[in-house]
Amino acid sequence: MTTGEKPRVLLHAYVTEKAMDEMERQNKLEFVVERRATRGDVKRAVEDLYKAKVAKVTIKVGRPGKIATVRFTKDYSSEDIGSRAGVF
Repeated sequence: MTTGEKPRVLLHAYVTEKAMDEMERQNKLEFVVERRATRGDVKRAVEDLYKAKVAKVTIKVGRPGKIATVRFTKDYSSEDIGSRAGVF
């Protein structure tokens, strides 16, 4: 990493049957994130990258690494953002 370069917070979208259900029913997406990422880091990264307002971020550590669940405000569709994130 060169000087002044920001570390990558979002590694990739995390797609499971449960994640797909949450996307449809609760306007949420899941991402595998960098181990040192905080909820604030994830919120800023998602808002900057996808130009969407985040309502809430929760983080859990699982087998694939650190997973962030991001819920968007009603003004933004997680399905639209998911298609840009490579879920479909």
